[in-house]
Amino acid sequence: MINLDLHRRYIQIAFNGDLSQVRAILPRIPNDSRIIIEAGTPFIKLEGMRGVNYIRRHWKGLVLADLKLTDGAFSETMIAARAGANAVTVLGSAPIDTLNLFCKFCSENGLYAVIDMLGVTNPLRKMMPLRFKPHAVVIHKGRDEEDNPRSIIRYKDITKIRSKFDTLISVAGGLVVDKVKEAYFNGADIAIINVVSPQDRNKGLRVDEDIEKAIQIALAEAGK
Repeated sequence: MINLDLHRRYIQIAFNGDLSQVRAILPRIPNDSRIIIEAGTPFIKLEGMRGVNYIRRHWKGLVLADLKLTDGAFSETMIAARAGANAVTVLGSAPIDTLNLFCKFCSENGLYAVIDMLGVTNPLRKMMPLRFKPHAVVIHKGRDEEDNPRSIIRYKDITKIRSKFDTLISVAGGLVVDKVKEAYFNGADIAIINVVSPQDRNKGLRVDEDIEKAIQIALAEAGK
């Protein structure tokens, strides 16, 4: 397993486009141990496991497959692992049995188990019955919620989870480089930034901006 340090901060760069986007942008991302590359859910739906494997072959660090599993914890996680993923996501709204099987399987096979709490109103309550604990939890404001002014990243859930669990916590939800500092200030270990095209309605790391400069700014906020 590629080690993640509970005492460091990370940037997670999420690809949600197609393989051509990855080919264009991935070589411009510095080889830094504080960077996680995510094969996003839309990317996986477009490109399948060959897309995950392409990222694996061209990125030396941690690769996360954002499967957002809801069932089939063993079989689907193994598919991602065989493609080269070091970490996989399951939805927090999945059945408790699925969450337990997923976390157990990941721990036994050297993978990071990540629970994405998209749409879960009380993440801590969902985690309390688990017999096997995740390595990371995502506090997630969805892409479809970005334009809703009443929808916010629920940073208060970070403190609640930390009161009971020693786990990494990621935040996602329209983050741009300028908002990374806010995520860390509110206790996040991992700030997730989506790669977006100019015509994309969502916010993130734009493909037409100075990618190298933007990532260096984000890494400076993450610290050493």
